[in-house]
Amino acid sequence: MANSPQARKRARQAQKRRVSNASQRSMYRTYLKRVGAAVESGDHDAAQAAFTAAVPVLDRMVRRGILHRNKAARHKSRLNAQIRALGLSGNDAGEPAGAGDAASA
Repeated sequence: MANSPQARKRARQAQKRRVSNASQRSMYRTYLKRVGAAVESGDHDAAQAAFTAAVPVLDRMVRRGILHRNKAARHKSRLNAQIRALGLSGNDAGEPAGAGDAASA
């Protein structure tokens, strides 16, 4: 246990920050799960909407120091790739001929 008044105060501050940070981490994970669930269900529009809602939350967590910027970028990149793949698989008729062949080659 902290013995000096300064150490007691720092312990109180650390506890407040820990609770706040845990809440913030839970929130951004929930947003990521919403995007993942929409991708799993195969609903491109819902996945895009969830992704659009999740990006500012991830950026806010980076600014607050909850999440490293590279980890946020990695999440955004992978989720966006999943959503793009979902859109390509659902819109085969709307693409010009050979549009998907160049990307896969």
